[in-house]
Amino acid sequence: MDAAVRDQLLRMDARDQAVRAEVVASNGSYFPAYDARMEAVHRQNAARLRAIIKRAGWPGENLVGKDGAHAAWRIAQHSIAEPDFMRECRRLLDEASRRGDVPRWQFAMMDDRIRTFEGVPQRYGSQLRETVTGLAPYPLEDVTRVEQWRQEVGLPPLGTLLSGLRETPPPSAEEIAAYDAAELEWRRKVGWVR
Repeated sequence: MDAAVRDQLLRMDARDQAVRAEVVASNGSYFPAYDARMEAVHRQNAARLRAIIKRAGWPGENLVGKDGAHAAWRIAQHSIAEPDFMRECRRLLDEASRRGDVPRWQFAMMDDRIRTFEGVPQRYGSQLRETVTGLAPYPLEDVTRVEQWRQEVGLPPLGTLLSGLRETPPPSAEEIAAYDAAELEWRRKVGWVR
C-alpha cells in the first residue's frame, strides 16, 4: 500500500466535504449556481487525482486501501466541471471494479452521474432530483430492470432508498423549474451537453 497517496486522497476528500458543508450551510446548496469555492476545490482535487492516476493508475484498494479508494472515487465523482476527466475515471473504475480492486457500485454511480449530465437515461437510479412530490431518480434506462441492476452492483433497492429520504417539504414547481434551467445552462457551459 502507498500510505502517502492514501493520506493525500483522504486530505483532499476531507477538504471537499468541509467546503461542501460550508457552502450548503450558507447557500442551502451549491446549485443552482455552482458555487465558486466548491468548483475551485473540485478542480484542484481533479488535477491532483489526474497526477496520481498518471503516476500509479487508478488508486484502488490494493494501492491505497478501502478508505483511500473511496476518497478517490468521491473526488472523481465530484469532478463535475471536467467531463472528459470524469469519462476517463468511469473507464478506469469499470476496469478496477471488474478486477475486484474497487466495489462495482463505484462504477455504477459514476456511470449514472455521467449519463445524467449528458441527458441520457441512467441505468442504476443513483442520481436523484427534486420533484413536487419529493426526491425521485432522474430518467431511467429501464424501470423494469433497475432493481436487478442495482442488486448486481451492490446498491440497495431503489424503493427502500427513496422511502427514507425526505423529511422536509419538497420545493415548488417554480423552484424546480428554475433549478433545472440553471443546471442545464451549467451543463452546456462546461460541455456536458450542446
